[in-house]
Amino acid sequence: MSIKTRLLLSYIAMTVLPIILFALIAGSIAFLFLRDLGVGRQGPANVWQMSDQRDELFAGFKYLAQIEPERLSDTRFLTVTDERLNELEASLVVKKGNDVLYASPGIESMGNELQPPMDDDARPPWESLLDDRYVVTSFPVTFADGDSGTVYMLTDSGIWINRLKTIFPILVLSLLAAVALTNGVLTYMVSRSIIKPLNTLKHAAERIKDGDLDQTVGLQRKDEIGKLGGAFEEMRVRLQDSIKLQLQYEDNRKELISNISHDLKTPITGIKACLEGIRDGIADSGPKRDKYMEMIARKTEDMDRLIDELFLFSKLDLNRLPFQLEPVDLTAYLRDCAEELRLDPRLADVAVTLDVSGDEPVRVMADREKLRRIIMNIVDNSLKHLDKPHKEIKLALSAGPEEAQVRVQDNGTGIDESALPHIFERFYRADTSRNTATGGSGLGLAIVKQMAEGQGGRIWADSKAGEGTSVSFALPRISREGVPS
Repeated sequence: MSIKTRLLLSYIAMTVLPIILFALIAGSIAFLFLRDLGVGRQGPANVWQMSDQRDELFAGFKYLAQIEPERLSDTRFLTVTDERLNELEASLVVKKGNDVLYASPGIESMGNELQPPMDDDARPPWESLLDDRYVVTSFPVTFADGDSGTVYMLTDSGIWINRLKTIFPILVLSLLAAVALTNGVLTYMVSRSIIKPLNTLKHAAERIKDGDLDQTVGLQRKDEIGKLGGAFEEMRVRLQDSIKLQLQYEDNRKELISNISHDLKTPITGIKACLEGIRDGIADSGPKRDKYMEMIARKTEDMDRLIDELFLFSKLDLNRLPFQLEPVDLTAYLRDCAEELRLDPRLADVAVTLDVSGDEPVRVMADREKLRRIIMNIVDNSLKHLDKPHKEIKLALSAGPEEAQVRVQDNGTGIDESALPHIFERFYRADTSRNTATGGSGLGLAIVKQMAEGQGGRIWADSKAGEGTSVSFALPRISREGVPS
């Protein structure tokens, strides 16, 4: 549920719940305070029934007063009528002129306060409220002797008024309490559902500020804060990975400087030794000088090759080496490559074979120069490890529906299982002695990996110690029209 929906529902609840609570409280209060008002003096009676009975009795009294005015002077008749009204929570007062002719016991003193009724057209049903307790209803009469007067019925509403005076403040306080309770509870719940995850994010930010990136930000929510927490967790993971990668890069940089220093210092030391030998007169004959000069040339060539490989690898690593991709038939390309290897003097005692399944063209998008560099680097790496009397390098091509795979296999010393996952890392050498005669610069296979991936391919290796190594790379196939298969 989103925060917007949650706030909307809380606003609706803040309006509806107080009304429901107030209705329940008001009903309960009314039941507690007014349930006994339906009981009359002589037995149970409904309040509204009592009102109807009073009206009927008073109307009958009014009718008798009109047709038999002498009854207004009959004390016994007035007493009986008053007693019946008393049973219905009412009292009777009869005034002749300004004199009280009859008044119910207990309200004699109020008789003189009663005023004659207004004109019939203007007189309301409930004329006045006497002493904040009695509701007065009246009608004019004419006595048998011709004098005018007024008959009053005083309905005792004191119990209602007293109860209402008690109930009204309670109802007001109940309404305020219902509003305060529901608003307080809902505000606390909604704010807690927002503030608590924000505090979690705040603590996570403080941990990240202090360098602690190991604790996860676990906000299992589906609202906007949950999305924020997910983005925050992704940021934390990426930042952690970035720092780890940066540390790894720093270690690699240090290792790179160390390796370059070592690999450059070795030939420089050899060159320096040869020059000192010539300068000190050790090479005092032509053959010795030629030998020293040959050593200097070889060391110089090693330095030049190492610098070229470093330059090439740095350009590949920074994606600054362009790839001239074009359709290439791998079948024909590998035949030419195998023939070139057979003519290479370094492979004079190595049997180079080619295994191509079928004569149909296998077309890929590749950079011819980079493709040749991949194969030659793999072959150069194999030459350093050929130790058997019968040396052999096999090239093989297998075509799948989506990619073509090229495998270069030798029968050399092989690679230990623990070292196999690292052979494509820069400056990695299984031979820790860093002998250039067997280990090279450590950049050859790293360059191969960069070039293969730069052409949209992939590369891997398989090896068994003592039996040989095969390095394979795959490139996506294309149709004759140059569209990927």
